[in-house]
Amino acid sequence: MGDAGTKVIKKVDSLCPVCLKVIGASIVARGDEVFLEKTCEGHGRWSVPLWRGEPRYEDWVRPKDPVQPEVLYGRIEKGKGCPYDCGLCASHRQYPCSVLLEVTDRCNLNCPVCFADTPRDRRNAGEPTRSTIAWWYDRVMQAAGPCNIQLSGGEPTLRDDLPEIVALGVEKGFSFIQVNTNGLVMARKPDYAGMLRDAGLSTVFLQFDGTDDGIYRELRGRPLMREKMAAIEHCAAAGLGVILVPTLAAGINTGNIGSMVRFAVKNSPVVRGIHFQPLSHFGRYPAAAYASLRFTLPEVIRAIEEQAGDISGKWNFLPPGTENDHCSFHGSFIVMPGGKLKCTSPSASACCGNRDGRQGLLRTICTVARQWSPGGAYCQPAGAAERPAEGPGESRFSDGDVIDLDTFLQRGRDYGFSISCMAFQDVWNLDIERLRDCCISIMSPDGRLIPFCAYNLTSETGKTLYRGRCHEKDAPR
Repeated sequence: MGDAGTKVIKKVDSLCPVCLKVIGASIVARGDEVFLEKTCEGHGRWSVPLWRGEPRYEDWVRPKDPVQPEVLYGRIEKGKGCPYDCGLCASHRQYPCSVLLEVTDRCNLNCPVCFADTPRDRRNAGEPTRSTIAWWYDRVMQAAGPCNIQLSGGEPTLRDDLPEIVALGVEKGFSFIQVNTNGLVMARKPDYAGMLRDAGLSTVFLQFDGTDDGIYRELRGRPLMREKMAAIEHCAAAGLGVILVPTLAAGINTGNIGSMVRFAVKNSPVVRGIHFQPLSHFGRYPAAAYASLRFTLPEVIRAIEEQAGDISGKWNFLPPGTENDHCSFHGSFIVMPGGKLKCTSPSASACCGNRDGRQGLLRTICTVARQWSPGGAYCQPAGAAERPAEGPGESRFSDGDVIDLDTFLQRGRDYGFSISCMAFQDVWNLDIERLRDCCISIMSPDGRLIPFCAYNLTSETGKTLYRGRCHEKDAPR
């Protein structure tokens, strides 16, 4: 125990937000709030909120055994170690489930919030050649197998050859490829979504911060709702699934969470789900009041339940089966004919019985591909055994929403819906133990797989560990 009313949950390692030196930290509870607290002798002390309210931090657990990747592109150098030698390295405890390939630095927005910190002066932007991207695909397949691929940027749709890049990934053996986009090109070009779909694209990961243009003015610098609607309509016409991806900033759009969920459900089945991402302070972010803009996982859960409580009789959000317990939550649903959600997530006891970290990863890859693709399209990664739905099917349609099992299963394939949230770490709230459990990697220009949060770490003065410091010329060919 620490001071009166303070409970030290555990000791961890973190980084100084100024000099990026590894320093000790404590995760402490005060009442129903949990903080990461740390001190750098040269630069000061920080106390950053990690968790607020129910469910309790200590109860949000899903035991899993660590799995060390077999192919390592990073090597631990003497006197360095995590997080300075990512690649992945021998200290890492999970395979990648999803890998981002950043195919351009160019962007058609100048958002005040941008984890990639895309150049405001487009003359300084660049992009890899298609031959480099082909090499990246090969590196991912060698190290992670047929995991899920995210084509990102910058704004990837600014590349004229994006359909060819998608087709190349399919040719290389990746069955689930999504594009991370703000949707502006898709909105402007009605046939563009169809071109990507024909090339083999599975899903559009659409930046979507709210249902009110005032939110976009604050987070993106201009009204965008009309373009978001057009992009969704064009994806629907093309048969592409869409996942809405809101960046959540406390007090700006957190009161709009229920409206976003309702919008997503109303636009099912083209919208396959909504994936919340609380604001992380890396890349380009508001310089002041970083603590006041933070919104934690349990706060997102409660906001969903309080603001959209009447559209689902049950929510049942669960800890992750792949990454660290405190990184995320997810819930699976079916949109019923009346517009309400029926929860199909297993119970906590059913989902947490298997500790096998590798099998958990394969199930995650497969579940994401199944839920986020249009029409229930299903991918079967190598080594993953096909399994029936968790729990007895009869219990899920006994309330009269559907009449028979075949009808229910068909509804689930066509109107499956997911709600999830990923709380990325920045330099202020970094727990290196969580970083070692990361399953989302970015392919660096020099061909290494860097955990997302490590690659984007940005100090108080703008210094990074990896972004902008890894160069293709240094790649091992």
